[in-house]
Amino acid sequence: MDELEFMRGRVYGADHEDAGPRRGRVCVELVGGPLDGLLLDVTDWSAREWAEGVALRTEIGRYGPGGRALYVPRSDGRRFDWHGDAP
Repeated sequence: MDELEFMRGRVYGADHEDAGPRRGRVCVELVGGPLDGLLLDVTDWSAREWAEGVALRTEIGRYGPGGRALYVPRSDGRRFDWHGDAP
């Protein structure tokens, strides 16, 4: 199993021991970019947070450690698309 396969279906920010989605939580899939295939828990997000999208820390993006990957919601409500990287 390669690293990409290992990461797919895991929740962003979750401990490695408990990285799968939890029952009763709402997750969206991150599509494209450095976090492609990870899930993001959006259970407690407000409508405003949802509309704005999110900047997630990642060491594997364009800016390396401390950089962020930007994701915006897709109209289907189940996925967030990569919109670029930021320092």
